[in-house]
Amino acid sequence: MAQFHLSPNARPGPGKTHKAKEGAGRVRVIQVYRYDPDGGDTPPRLDRFEIDLDDCGPMVLDALIKIKSEIDSTLTFRRSCREGICGSCAMNIDGRNALACTTAIEDIKGDVKVYPLPHMEVEKDLVVDFTRFWAQYESVQPWLQAVGPVPEKERTQSPEERARLDGLYECILCACCSTSCPSYWWNGDRYLGPAVLLQAYRWLADSRDEATGERLDELEDPFKLYRCHTIMNCTNTCPKGLNPAKAIAEIKKLMVERKL
Repeated sequence: MAQFHLSPNARPGPGKTHKAKEGAGRVRVIQVYRYDPDGGDTPPRLDRFEIDLDDCGPMVLDALIKIKSEIDSTLTFRRSCREGICGSCAMNIDGRNALACTTAIEDIKGDVKVYPLPHMEVEKDLVVDFTRFWAQYESVQPWLQAVGPVPEKERTQSPEERARLDGLYECILCACCSTSCPSYWWNGDRYLGPAVLLQAYRWLADSRDEATGERLDELEDPFKLYRCHTIMNCTNTCPKGLNPAKAIAEIKKLMVERKL
């Protein structure tokens, strides 16, 4: 069996410890992955921050904002809406990909361990490089394509046709699903991954779109689509409760149907 080993410089070592203030009540330890690309060959580390929950919001993102604002301003992470809508604060929390803004500190037992999304190149601390992910998303042409006459008002759908988009349009492209998928870890340069394939099916399922054949032609590839082995990590980790594995299965079904 093949053995995989991390480079010694890839393993985070112990970092700094920041104690809570005297008199702190409910103290929780937040362990945060730290990496500075300008630090030369300095390996990443895990910093420990003692946070008083009586003086902090309930979510992991609240703790990170408190750390950056009051303890260590060099901590780097993405965030925006704080409502589970934008997907910016996706990271690995307590061993599971999730949104920091919707993950409650109280739901985690022991120290809260925060890492960047797995198997993505780390730019700094909790920020990863999404360049390839966005290029793959663009490759499925995620917009309505229609060649027929432009209607006077809008392209209508029946309630049943509109309902087919439920569970697809809600995707916020946080990449929690793709970065939890082993097939994407090993073949991310060619396999599109759960998030992008769910987005591809969103347009295949849209009754107003008229490019079904062309879209399926683009996905007819041993790696783009068929690296999915239905492990279901993607569905289990989706913070919006979506089912990318089902969307991928529906694409495969369309592939078979058009051949028959």
